[in-house]
Formats: sequence, structure tokens, C-alpha cells
Amino acid sequence: MFARRALGAAVLTYVCLFEAALASAESKPPENPAEALEMPTVEIIGTTPLPGLGTPTRDVPANVQVFTSKDLSGQRQTNVTDYLEQNATGLSANAAQGNPFQPDISFRGFSASPLLGTPQGVSVFQDGVRVNEPFGDVVNWDLIPQSAIASIQLIPGSNPAFGLNTLGGAVAVYTKSGAQYPGGSATLSGGSFGRKTAELEWGGSKGVLDYFATGEYYDDAGWADHNPSKVRQLFAKLGWQNETTDLDVSFTGADNTLQATQTLPRSFLDNIRQAYTFPDQNENQLAFLTAKGSHFLATNALLGGNLYYRNYKNRSQSSNVNQNFDIDGLQATNDASEIDQASYGGGVQLVLTGEPAGKKNQLTLGASADGANARFTQNSQDAQFTAARGTTGIGNFQLQTDAGTHSTYLGVFIADTLNLTSFWTLTASGRFNHAQIRIADRTGAAPLLNGDSTYSRFNPALGVNYNPTPRLTAYASYNEGVRAPTAVELTCADPEAPCKLPNNFLADPPLQQVVSKTIEIGARGLVGTRWHWSAAAYRTRLLNDIQFISSAAGATNAGYFANIGTTQRQGVELALETHTSPVAVTVRYTFLDATFRSSFSESSPANSSANQNGVIQVAPGDRIPANPRHVLKVRADWAVTSRLSLGANVLTSAGVYARGDENNRDVNGQLPGYTVVNLDGRYLASERFEVFGRVNNVFDRRYFNFGVVGENFFTGPGRTFGPAAGTDPRAEQFRGPGAPLGLWLGVQYSFGPHGHNGSSGDAD
Repeated sequence: MFARRALGAAVLTYVCLFEAALASAESKPPENPAEALEMPTVEIIGTTPLPGLGTPTRDVPANVQVFTSKDLSGQRQTNVTDYLEQNATGLSANAAQGNPFQPDISFRGFSASPLLGTPQGVSVFQDGVRVNEPFGDVVNWDLIPQSAIASIQLIPGSNPAFGLNTLGGAVAVYTKSGAQYPGGSATLSGGSFGRKTAELEWGGSKGVLDYFATGEYYDDAGWADHNPSKVRQLFAKLGWQNETTDLDVSFTGADNTLQATQTLPRSFLDNIRQAYTFPDQNENQLAFLTAKGSHFLATNALLGGNLYYRNYKNRSQSSNVNQNFDIDGLQATNDASEIDQASYGGGVQLVLTGEPAGKKNQLTLGASADGANARFTQNSQDAQFTAARGTTGIGNFQLQTDAGTHSTYLGVFIADTLNLTSFWTLTASGRFNHAQIRIADRTGAAPLLNGDSTYSRFNPALGVNYNPTPRLTAYASYNEGVRAPTAVELTCADPEAPCKLPNNFLADPPLQQVVSKTIEIGARGLVGTRWHWSAAAYRTRLLNDIQFISSAAGATNAGYFANIGTTQRQGVELALETHTSPVAVTVRYTFLDATFRSSFSESSPANSSANQNGVIQVAPGDRIPANPRHVLKVRADWAVTSRLSLGANVLTSAGVYARGDENNRDVNGQLPGYTVVNLDGRYLASERFEVFGRVNNVFDRRYFNFGVVGENFFTGPGRTFGPAAGTDPRAEQFRGPGAPLGLWLGVQYSFGPHGHNGSSGDAD
């Protein structure tokens, strides 16, 4: 209800501002170099999350990638994660949840996932605010409107300037402003799976004021049974700027209902559209207010900062097999949980430029403070399964958990970029992080739950770039990052008392913070005027890595978190891009070797190599599940005529090990590799009217990109609940299928001063 009211208030506020702005003709506001990250063409990298001048790509010692709004709008992907999966080096996705807006994203083998229980290793920012939810560090990709994005920057490595959770990299999203994206568009599309979408955006400026707003509506029945999605998103921004000052206030709102399908046993894969059990539903509501600004104190001194308030609510309901059926005779449980979270904070940053001793230098000093209060409640209801494997409740829901958490994150950082010569650039940075997590029982029945954990560490970074010509950059870097355990992990860390996720909170042993150490070498350059290339090799080691260790027999979410010692991700990333009119082709290859480097034991009774107690032994060198070793991505664009263009994405991925097979010895082995082909095209019927189409999985390839080892409890007649018919559960590999063939058509009408796609930045 709160999110709906906030959405309505934001719409009314924007309409009033919009009407006032239209009262007179638009004019372009003064140029301000601090606004560069909002521009359609991005030539600098935001190497700190707060507003600043950024760093030229030539001086960044990492294999950074930048994708603009023009890139996103040209392919018409369902959402931003689909685009990244198809186009970004070092990044893969899986269908663990079975919903297009709830993927697990893996960047260099580190996760940014909406699923509680997935150890998170990537920090995600929207306009300088970290949007990993403090409760669990999860990332809800459905809360980031694609039509609001000006650019996405992928910064790999353990860059300490981005703070907590930056173990494998950071994803920085920058939103549009009316000054840089004048005009607007209205878009409608529909097609397979009953999908209907609508999008409206409009931006402009009047003198020193600029305004931008966009809204998206997405509704479909889902490609599988029981996985519909309804997504409603709003973004609005009001800005003021002159030659020395840039101020923006923005609002992001969402009200989404997403249903997921679970992984399926291999014996069920004759029909990948069926659900294992249902319902499984998430309702996400967001009201997110951000103010950011910068001011030149002098020509060589830029002061920037931001403030934010974020209210996030999640309501979930899941259907689960009762692991203790043989004891109490109960088939299932319905678990309902709610997270009500308010987070807030801000930061300040001073950028000083100069030429000490005749050397060009940029020094950045900054500090940030973030706080969050979250209340978590969980209720459980006894249930039984229908013949279709849906759950029917027995009796009332009973309160299992009512806990309050408070987290405080403080950080102080320094970064310096020094041009030693016209060829050599030295970068150095460091950040001190302090995290405090408090947990309190609200029922009065579990006083041992009350706890206070504190973590602190200083993380350094050092890099060097060599630019012998404007066409070649070579670099090397070393950096360190840290992740503090979340409240979810701290309260579910006892192997003698496993939890279900969303968690039953308990009084558990403490966990150590995770420390990452990354080295990277690479180069990028230009051959002639049409060939761009890049190459990078890296290694990241995690000390005290945290993993969710399954303790259940089935493909369920019961287990506990534990420090498992050292893990390692190392790999090679290659990219080649050419523009030879009328064809453009990009080829990206990723090799990833993600392994455990310490021994530990895990309960996985369904693993064929488990001992008589259902325990497997993981050894150094065993590969971490869900990480493909080889991924090849090819993108081709063909301008058939001045009005017609066609595009294709080809994604080839090697197989992965299933979770529960951390020792890589289960008889089922890896999931098979796959290749998927997607097509897209657009036709400009006029300057302002576009017709577009998209076909996903053109050859209707049946493929699987996620797996878990478990036991199938539905072995009765017609795949009904087996133990009820006297049949024992059967160990199987469960797989998450990818979406089948889908086709969509749409139209877009553009309006405003720049005609077609003026709002997407094409006119620039």
C-alpha cells in the first residue's frame, strides 16, 4: 500500500512539474562536466560510486565494459539482465527461479541474486546508491526500470572504493536526465506467453531546469505453468544545473508480483512447462528517493554527495515438501514471510585536480554512511499436496519468526590517479569499512537470538596503465575487497540447527568476514578505424568464503551458512568488435575456472558419492557449481536499408555442475552445454514511427543452465506425492530449464524535438 501511494504521489508531482516546464520553449542548459555519466555517449568510468568527474577509460586498470541506453533500446530485450547475459563478457545467468525478472547473475563467478541464501559477491549501484538490500545483500533486478537507464558500467575486480560486497566486481547504473535525453516515446508490444507491455517516457529542459520520467508496465502469463509476472515501474527525475552546480532529485517506484517455477527432476523433463510444486510467489514493492549533487568550489575542486531513503517490502509464499514426512506424516508446508525494510544514508566526496611537479593528478577523498532497519516475520502452515502438486493448507498459519535487524555501514576512502608521463598512469586507492549488524528477537521467546556483530577492515588497491599510443592501453592491477556476513547468514550458521530460506532465525555461531584479493593484467586497443579489441587475465582469491551448505535430502532450501576456507576464481576474457558498414559484429569469449581451495564436508544425501551418513567431502580443486567454464557470445547487426535493420545474438555456454555436487562426483555429472540463438529487427515506417520484433530461442532449443542434486518426492501414480503411495523418494538431478521459443511484435511512436528515438539519445 505504501509503495502504491508513493507511486501516485510521484506521478502527481511530476505531472505538475511537466506542465510548468511546457509553458515555454525548451532550451539546452549550460554544460557541466560533472554530468558526463548521464550522457548518451560515455567516455569516462565512474571509479567511485559518488558524483564526480570519473576517470578516462584509458586510465582505468581493469577490463571495464560500458553499455548505453542506445545499446539496450536497439535489442528490445525483456529486461536489463537479459541484455547483460547476451552481451557482456564475464557474465552469465541461470534460471534458478524460473522467472525472467528473478535471474541469478554471475559476474566472474560471483553472484548478484534476488534469492536469499545465495552468497552475494557483486555490488550494484543506482546513481551512486548501493541497491543490494541490506537484509541478505540480495539484488532485486525487477526494481531497476530499463527505460530509465542512461548507461551501465561493469567494473570487475575487488575495487575497494565501491565498498562492501565488491568481491568480484561492481555494476553501476546511471539514469537519464531530461537535459541529455530530450523528447519522448510511447511503446506497446505483445506476443508469446500472453505478454503485454507498455512504456512511456518523456524528458526535456528549460534553462537551468531539466525533467525526465518513464513508466513501464509488463504483464504475462509465463512460459511455464504457474509463473506469471506483473511488473509496474516508475522513474522520475528533476534536475537543476549551471556551469558549476548539478543537482538531481529522483524517485524510483515499483509494485511487482512475480511467480516462479522450481527446478524439475530429470524424470519430469518430458514437459518442461510443469511445476514441481506451487505456489511460489514474490511481491516486491519499492519507494526509493535519491538526491545527488555536485558543485565546483573552484576550477580544480569538485564537491559531490548524495542522500537517499529506500523503503522496500517483500512478501513471499512458497510451497515445500516436508522432509520429516516419515516421522510425522505431514506432506508439505506453506511458508509465508515478509520483509519490511527501510534503508537510508548518504555520502560526500571531494575531487581535487592539479599538476603537482608538472604531473597531471586527480585526488578523491570521500566518506559514506548507510543504515537500515528490517523486520522479518515468517509463518508456516501445515499442508498437503493435490494431484497437480499444488498445496492445500491445513489449519492456520503459525508464527515461526519475528525478528528485527539493524545494520550500520561506515566507509572512508581515498583514490588518486597520477599521470607520471604521457605514457604511464599510476592509480592507488584504499577504503576503510566498518560494519555493525544487530539482531533482536521481537517475540520474547528467543532471547538467545539477540546479538551484535562488528566487522572492520582497510582494503587497498594499486594499478598502472601504459598508453604508448592513443590506440593501445596495457594495464596491471592488484586490489582487495571485503564482505561482512549479513543478518540472514549470522542467524543461520549452526549445522546442528539448519534453517529454511527465507530463514528461521536462530542463535548461531559467529561468521568471519570474507576477504577478496584480485590481480589482473590486460590490454585493449584499436586497429585501423573499425576493429576494437580487449584481452584480460585475472585471479581472485577469497579468504573465509561463506557458502550455504545444504543439509536436506530433497531439492529444497534447508541448510546453514558456514565459512568454508579459500575459494578461487580465475579466467581470461577476450573481445573483438568491428564496424564495417552495413554490418557490425562483436565476439566475446570468457574462460572461468572457479574452484574450492580448501576441504570441507557437506550434507548431500542425494549425491551418489555420499557416504552412509549422506555426507560428501569437497577437496581443493573441485569446481564451484553453477559456473560455466566456457562462454562464447556473438552479436551481429545488419543495416539492410536506411529504414530496416536486423540483429542476432548467439550464446554458447559449457555445462555446469549442479548444487549439491560440490565434490563433482555425482553420477549425473554436469548439465549439458547449449547454444541459443535470438533475433531482433526494426523498421522505421517514418521519422517518428517504428515497428520492431524479437524472437528468442529461434530453434526452440531445450536447454538447462542451473541444477541441484536432490530427491524426488513425487514418485506416485501420475507424479503424485510418492511416499503417500508407499514409494520411497528417488535421488535425481533437478534442472532449471530455459525459456522455449517466443516471439513478440511492437510499435514505438517518438515525439519531441528530435523525432525518432530522441529520448533514447540516438540523435546525439
